[in-house]
Amino acid sequence: MISPPVCYPGSVPTLAVPKEPWPERRVALVPEIAGRLVQEGWEVLVERGAGAAAFFQDAAYEAQGARLVERKELWRAELVLSVQPLQELQDLASGTILIGFQYPYRAPERVRELAHRSLSALAMELIPRITRAQPMDALSSQATVSGYVGALWAAQASPRFFPMLTTAAGTIRPAQVLVLGIGVAGLQAIATVRRLGATVWAYDVRAAALEQARSLGARVLELPIQAEGEGGYARELSEEERQLQEAALNERVAQMDAVITAAQVFGRPAPRLLSEEAVRKMRSGAVVVDLAAESGGNCTLSRPGEVVEVGGVRILAPANPPAELPLHASEMYARNLYHLIRLLYQGGQPHWDDEILQGALLTHQGTVTYEPIARLLERS
Repeated sequence: MISPPVCYPGSVPTLAVPKEPWPERRVALVPEIAGRLVQEGWEVLVERGAGAAAFFQDAAYEAQGARLVERKELWRAELVLSVQPLQELQDLASGTILIGFQYPYRAPERVRELAHRSLSALAMELIPRITRAQPMDALSSQATVSGYVGALWAAQASPRFFPMLTTAAGTIRPAQVLVLGIGVAGLQAIATVRRLGATVWAYDVRAAALEQARSLGARVLELPIQAEGEGGYARELSEEERQLQEAALNERVAQMDAVITAAQVFGRPAPRLLSEEAVRKMRSGAVVVDLAAESGGNCTLSRPGEVVEVGGVRILAPANPPAELPLHASEMYARNLYHLIRLLYQGGQPHWDDEILQGALLTHQGTVTYEPIARLLERS
């Protein structure tokens, strides 16, 4: 068990929680977790209004012992927690620790600036996918929210009932829903669609993922493709495998009332699973919800943050789905941060020799420590 931080004589560790830029509605720390940290010896600074968009009022933070401050007062903290990457790097002292999503592949030049300013950045998306790190796995916690929200969007956008209904006006058959990409988001989408009463189909290139889908009651679309990659992710398909996949999906998608896509390959653009041809074969009134829109999209017709209609088929490509459920998404994320902070400050001072911390460390002491980004920056 990780012991709480021990403050050395005369030393009070300070952490700061800024208000996120709109339209981000989540907050990095909720009042409950702020209170735990205060009890463990932290001075917790929260920007006024930081939690309002997630329905956590300033008074709730104050009741837990946090201090409400203006934004400029946050930067004296030794630790800054955020959801989205912090932009005011010029205001931070050398040695400040940042924890949050950093999106290094989207903004490698920001990583260079982090190192140039000698800031230590822990990237929540780099937390190793190992058992001991599960309480800190923010990718999974936020993907759970995405899958749930994606299923609700599909049901709301569909002109059809999802469940089977037997009425005096006749029997309505259950909707047919296909979920592509069976990670955490895909599994949550399957579970939610099943609870809504639809018939769910699932597809993934990983055999283990298909077994998980079956365990939730999904019917599985099986192809002779096995593409297990490192860390539980899928590997990139060969050209022959892509052609086989596209032909099979084109045929199956035409029979669906809704398709929810959640396939991701870490560090690379999302794989294209739905072609324009596949969408045009879908029946009028069908819906596509592309949960991978921010990383390039699983559907070739997706436009991040927009709704596109093609031949009577609506394609929803939501930006930042977890922000649509900000209260619970924030609570889950704050717990992830809490466990990471306890690991980082075990013994009262930050230490970096744990494999979880080493895996998530993006920059430290003027160096880009995450090798794939370091190599990318060397070539640029």
